[in-house]
Amino acid sequence: MSRPGRDDAPDRLYTLTQGRARSTPGTPFDLLTLVVAECDPVPGMQSEHAAILRLTERPTAVAEVAAELRLPAVITKILLSDLLAEGRVSARHPRRAMLGGRPDSHILEQVLVGLRNL
Repeated sequence: MSRPGRDDAPDRLYTLTQGRARSTPGTPFDLLTLVVAECDPVPGMQSEHAAILRLTERPTAVAEVAAELRLPAVITKILLSDLLAEGRVSARHPRRAMLGGRPDSHILEQVLVGLRNL
């Protein structure tokens, strides 16, 4: 027995992204990119866009946004690209903490946790 809503999942994702399979080239998003809302949701806005704006009132990693929305990271990046193009969010990559030329193990552990949550 399938779960409700699972049969239409591919159609829903296709609709969310308007058929796009990748985010806009040159957008700065990877799983660690911090996203911050620059405005509040507006009436008539796509529900996922509105949810992203609510989730990113404070800096939030792309991986966390995807996990909260229960969407694949690639779909989340497409939605974030839309919001970035409209000036509704800003994005920045966290500074890379380096110790002796190697990534900080705490940062790597956080990335692993984020990936597991997807």
